Amino acid sequence: MPVEFISAVHPNPATEGDPTAGSGIDVDYARRYARALDDGGFDYTLVTYHSASPDALQLAQFVAHHTERIKPVLAHRPGVVFPTHAARALATLDRISAGRLVVHIISGGNDEEQRREGDYLSKSERYARSDEYIRILRGVWEADGPLSHQGPYYRFEGFRSDVTPYHGTIPISVGGSSEDAYRVGGQQGDIFGLWGEPLTETAEQIASVNAYADAAGRPRPRIWVSFRPIIAPTDELAWEKAHRTLGAVKANHAERAKRRHYPAVGRGTPANVGSQRLLAVAERGEVHDRCLWTAPAAATNAAGASTALVGSPETVAKALLDYVDIGCELLSIRGYDPLNDAIDYGRHVLPLVRQELAHRAATSAA
Repeated sequence: MPVEFISAVHPNPATEGDPTAGSGIDVDYARRYARALDDGGFDYTLVTYHSASPDALQLAQFVAHHTERIKPVLAHRPGVVFPTHAARALATLDRISAGRLVVHIISGGNDEEQRREGDYLSKSERYARSDEYIRILRGVWEADGPLSHQGPYYRFEGFRSDVTPYHGTIPISVGGSSEDAYRVGGQQGDIFGLWGEPLTETAEQIASVNAYADAAGRPRPRIWVSFRPIIAPTDELAWEKAHRTLGAVKANHAERAKRRHYPAVGRGTPANVGSQRLLAVAERGEVHDRCLWTAPAAATNAAGASTALVGSPETVAKALLDYVDIGCELLSIRGYDPLNDAIDYGRHVLPLVRQELAHRAATSAA
């Protein structure tokens, strides 16, 4: 399958460097952003989930309605919506979008965040529930009659849905960096998402996911890897921009820390393994491989995908191709100035990567 690009939906102009720029849903901005991704050549866009954020399902429908080709990757948290209802709602959105939907299952790595919506399961139990949840979703989508189920987390009898996915099923993505994540993703995922670690560590994670897929006798998931590129016309200018960006991010996090009465840095080990891994990489060095920069992860306590690729468009494109060479087919890139960065990526980075891949394909064919 071709190498494809992912961004992430931003419902308002707020950034990590300027969180006061907007809040909630700015409809005009969200529409402009979605269309910029569509016009810029992105293939997918992640619609994130958080207990306090705008409803992800409705935002994904908004994106689908205002674009022609980009595929919403809807982050969906099991435990909030019963799986039979979710299966019907997701199939409806997939029909509305003419088969463009992807569902990204997030089991949850933070107990405090989970409890905000009444979820008191342990992390390992959440992954076990996700496994059952995915099986139910696919069972509903593929059923040709009423479906009953009895499992550790869900039980129902005689459920049927009059709406089916546009292509018969919907691709399911799983992400994470724990053994539980590798197992569920390898055994169940069509796509598996990773945060941007150095090439060696990323290859090791891919091997772990693939081992579970092989043992289950199913196709290996497509690998999705996420970065926060910082680009400028030259490498030198990109690094100057990177340090300015980092300064703004640090100032924002320091202000948030002051309001919440905890230290800005070193405020405890994150609960999720992915953040722990990024912080460990940052401790080993600030720059890895071609241009992977870990300082933003260290500054934010690795709150989400937070490693950057810094350099000219040519340097960043080469770095992305390094990850393609180890088995990554989906490249997630979003910036610290989301809309303007997305436009710049579409103009200057995506064409370089695609041009090189086309050249390789032509050379191989010849």
